[in-house]
Amino acid sequence: MTPVKRFPVTDPAEREEALEAATLAVRRGELVVLPTDTVYGIGADAFDPAAVRRLLAAKGRGREMPPPVLIGAASTIDALAIGVPQWVRALTEEFWPGALTVVLRQQQSLQWDLGDTRGTVAVRMPDDEVAIALLERTGPLAVSSANLTGHPAATDADAAEEMLGSEITVLLDGGPSAGTTPSTIIDATDPERPRVLRLGALSLEQLNAVTGPLGITIPADDAVDEG
Repeated sequence: MTPVKRFPVTDPAEREEALEAATLAVRRGELVVLPTDTVYGIGADAFDPAAVRRLLAAKGRGREMPPPVLIGAASTIDALAIGVPQWVRALTEEFWPGALTVVLRQQQSLQWDLGDTRGTVAVRMPDDEVAIALLERTGPLAVSSANLTGHPAATDADAAEEMLGSEITVLLDGGPSAGTTPSTIIDATDPERPRVLRLGALSLEQLNAVTGPLGITIPADDAVDEG
């Protein structure tokens, strides 16, 4: 196994080589670790089914736990999802880039296989310069937290490499994570019944301050873990 190539990216002057290496790795169907505004993520080309399978296997999870998709521009949501409610657009306008993941009905024409999604896609635009720069080069990435399933999410490059170093090709070291709490996940597949699937960096009060009378709820039996 080729040792992981680790690149510091805290200095903008050092990023070009790192981003080029990560982009090439993604295009070859390999796995990369990248910093985000929440915790470190392990990413793969969302449109490469074999790469997504490698991502799931690296974390020790199956198809029943498909990864979210990170995007580099809010407008990309319409290329990936259908029937985006106006209240979702209000939330993304307020909180993107940021720690909000939205589950929507996916575009039926998409040629990808993220796992057993049941026709949905979880989308987020991260608030991290390095992540956005990479996404602008690669397009949408399937990204899950950079940890083995059941272990704490990596909040620095050392932790990510310790858990996943044998499975990844490139690691972008952005120093300690800006945040240590994962994103809040909203289920918007029923536009009239928005639900929180996981409370994370954004609180229910913050969300409902934007959605107003519609009201987002937290079903007691629907919480999921994306770790």
